[in-house]
Amino acid sequence: MQWLALILLIPYIYILLRIYFSLREIKPYNPKTQSDKFVSVIVACRNEEKRLPSLLSGLAAQDYDHSFFEVIIIDDNSVDTTTSIASGFTGIRNLKVMRNRGVGKKKAIKTGIEACKGELLITTDADCVPAGSWLKTMAAFYSENDPDMIIGPVEIRGSGGFFQRFQELEFLSLQGITAGTAMIGNPILCNGANMAFTKEAYLKNNDRLHEEKVSGDDIFLLHSLKKESDNKIMLIESSDALVKTSPCDTWSSFLKQRARWISKAGSYSDGYTILVAIVTFVTILIQPFLLVAGIFDPVFLLVFPGALIMKSIPDYLILRNTTLRYGRKKLMWWFIPSQIFYTYYILRVVIKAVYSGNRWD
Repeated sequence: MQWLALILLIPYIYILLRIYFSLREIKPYNPKTQSDKFVSVIVACRNEEKRLPSLLSGLAAQDYDHSFFEVIIIDDNSVDTTTSIASGFTGIRNLKVMRNRGVGKKKAIKTGIEACKGELLITTDADCVPAGSWLKTMAAFYSENDPDMIIGPVEIRGSGGFFQRFQELEFLSLQGITAGTAMIGNPILCNGANMAFTKEAYLKNNDRLHEEKVSGDDIFLLHSLKKESDNKIMLIESSDALVKTSPCDTWSSFLKQRARWISKAGSYSDGYTILVAIVTFVTILIQPFLLVAGIFDPVFLLVFPGALIMKSIPDYLILRNTTLRYGRKKLMWWFIPSQIFYTYYILRVVIKAVYSGNRWD
């Protein structure tokens, strides 16, 4: 029985090693042309008076011709000064500030898209700051490759300590899975903090975005696009296309955010995403199972280190590749403590998602 636990790890190891080898094929993107595509930046936000100014300043500092892009801020029923801060900003030539015509992030994004003029739409969040050549790089990539969706890189930068370093590593692991599965040609993740798609692609798939879920405006669009084989979904690898955001300030807010993310998993329809999710969750459950079973039979405790090492090898390879690509190699010093803590963290998130995950606040 105890050796069955190790056998159950094989699918996880296979999937992650395949992802790791695909990551090694990533090549940085360097624009060959300068685009003049008109771009619409869509930002849905709620109660972001403290963080929105940094995003607006970052958009105002873009080196893409300001006549070639517009920024649409959609306020989702804020009770602070988000709307007045956005309305009073003068550094962006084409800036629209709107009230959500419904409730929730997906309705807010839909409100903005219905009012936008761009062929290429790029979403980000109010707590993000883009690289100075973000729009120029994304527009050039679109002009050269004509994709239906572009999956962009996102990075968390914290100030120190285990809690924030854990968030950075965990987020980089998600970025590794995002990039690796995209390179395989079967993407399962993307992030609305840095994602581009055509207006046509959105309008064709808008009815499959599960508006009953507060989260998933990005993932459900990705999965819907995957259903049609002629849709082109591409990863962009470029520091000039990077968007940075901050880690959560408290353990409670971190759990709430991750619970919101995971709460949408029950509505997934993409087969590969479901497979990876199930295999990963089973792998995570193996460790507490071995520890509990060890109370009754010490042999299970002997198997536990082997299971931890087997899981950690592909995790380490993916994170090492990703931290190197993001210039964050020193974060790997936190790998072992983060790996030990990870199982507890996931179980807490799953429990919270069951009870209160479907909320955006």
